[in-house]
Amino acid sequence: MRKAGDAVYPMQAAAKSVAVLCFCLSFAALCLELAAAPAAAQAFPAKAVRLIVPFPAGGSGDIIARTVAQASARALGQPVVVENRPGGTGLIGAELVARAPADGYTVLFIGTVFTINPGVRQKMPYDTLKDFTGVARLASNPMVFAAHPSLPARTLKELIALARARPGELTYATNGPAGPQHLSMEMLKGLAKIDLLHVPYQGGAPATIAVMGGHTMILSANLSEGAPAIEAGKLRALAVTSLERSRQFREIPTVAEAGFPGFDLGIWFGTWVPAATPRDAVNRLSTEFNRALQLPDVRDALGRIGLVTAGLNAAEFDVFYREEVRRYEKIAKAVNLRID
Repeated sequence: MRKAGDAVYPMQAAAKSVAVLCFCLSFAALCLELAAAPAAAQAFPAKAVRLIVPFPAGGSGDIIARTVAQASARALGQPVVVENRPGGTGLIGAELVARAPADGYTVLFIGTVFTINPGVRQKMPYDTLKDFTGVARLASNPMVFAAHPSLPARTLKELIALARARPGELTYATNGPAGPQHLSMEMLKGLAKIDLLHVPYQGGAPATIAVMGGHTMILSANLSEGAPAIEAGKLRALAVTSLERSRQFREIPTVAEAGFPGFDLGIWFGTWVPAATPRDAVNRLSTEFNRALQLPDVRDALGRIGLVTAGLNAAEFDVFYREEVRRYEKIAKAVNLRID
């Protein structure tokens, strides 16, 4: 015969069964979570990537960004959304990315000016070397020194001779202060010992239009932006600023050929993310951006505006851009270029 206390045994057994079941379920959930962790790490990107472009829409930089964004989105499996944040010679867009979460979903697209800014500005809203890591270099483009056709100078040597005869009278246009266009002309002024007056404009297109209209006599610009006016005879190309001649305009000599060996200040474009971004995200973005550059339609689209694909992976590009920062600091100091 059961004792009165024996009635609790089934209840205790049931409680133990429930406890064991809960433990098993928790253990199973933990195992699933651990098993899913590597897959989650490999799932980047799981949402749209923002590509911050600190240039106005329609320029050569914007065209590169949108071309690569569209091509790489197919491989990434997520949209790559271009956001134009112009202003401050790239500072506004770059600061936005520097302050963004370091998760790979906010990417900066900018060019040479990013590495020039630290050498010409006393105050920066971010640290170019500490707050970013390079993702990929994408394309390059020489600059061109050009003149209004009415200017009595058909070569760079003739322009220098004219400037020496008329010190301080000739004006040159750029897309803004302290960018590569401004720096390139200041380098030429220092080497040739000439005096020209800088007239900055709000972008490459306004600067080109100003010289075409004769408001300013000389132009320092991206070759891709000056090319249509050169081809139409509305501008006279004098020299390109790269070590080698342009593939698009083989007839235009280099500055080095005009008597200044080693002169090299071309434009390149690349991408960065905040410095603490996980390495797998950096490498995935770098791989797909560089892979996009190999697509024939991307090469053709960039080639039509005088750009050359110039890919570097994340590790290579990070070293490259840091060396460029130090190089431009020396150049800016040599030509005494400071804007604040």
